[in-house]
Amino acid sequence: RGPAGARGLQGARRARVVSARAGANPPMAPRTAEMAGDPFGLLLSQRIVFLGGEVNDFSADAVVSQLLLLDAMDSTKDIKLFINSPGGSVTAGLGIYDAMQLVSCDVQTVCFGLAASMGAFILGAGAPGKRSCMPNARVMIHQPLGGASGAAKDLEIQAKEIMYHKVNINRIMSGYTGKSERQIELDTDRDRYMSPIEAKEYGIIDEVIGGEDATFNVQGNLQYFPKSKKDYISWWKEAEEDAGKHGAQFTGVPIEPNSSTHTYSG
Repeated sequence: RGPAGARGLQGARRARVVSARAGANPPMAPRTAEMAGDPFGLLLSQRIVFLGGEVNDFSADAVVSQLLLLDAMDSTKDIKLFINSPGGSVTAGLGIYDAMQLVSCDVQTVCFGLAASMGAFILGAGAPGKRSCMPNARVMIHQPLGGASGAAKDLEIQAKEIMYHKVNINRIMSGYTGKSERQIELDTDRDRYMSPIEAKEYGIIDEVIGGEDATFNVQGNLQYFPKSKKDYISWWKEAEEDAGKHGAQFTGVPIEPNSSTHTYSG
């Protein structure tokens, strides 16, 4: 080939190198041919399933199909379901729950990042004794949310459907947490955030990965707010006198954020 052909070949090689570097491939080349596939596919071969992002029909179909596949391949080994989700569709989440109950093998659930709403519901639906949480993760439960528009009769139908899901979810959560349905209803009336330790005490998980010493509790009751001007002034003076011991949330002996213990005392 002439000089022009050689330069063209070198340019094509450089272009391929640039495109490979700019792609989505990992910066470290795989050491073996078996490691050259999709990382999620490799984790699936180790019986690890991910539920990340919003819970919707698409993500639910993916999780359900993987659970059924792994159960068909070997029903004697556990499946690990890692959850990092803000929640989403109630019906999609219940589809995942039904699949977890359908498979013969135990489904271990692990929360990392955030498990909120239906994410927290699925986290607690894991096999008893095999539900865990990373030390810096957060768990949040609340009642189903929804909206509707249209004729008055249509609004009534949608309201009844939301109430059905609320009662059904409370019933299921009561079964795996040991709380009464009435207590679940009260606790989910508003967003209830939990630390891993509090989620363990509530019955949503069974253990904190790394032990309870790997995380911390927040001092004070985060649900307490002064209700009057007199209460606010008294609370502020106590905080100044204590030099931050009671006013600061991260000093002194820590307690759970939703504890009934109130540290703002004279």
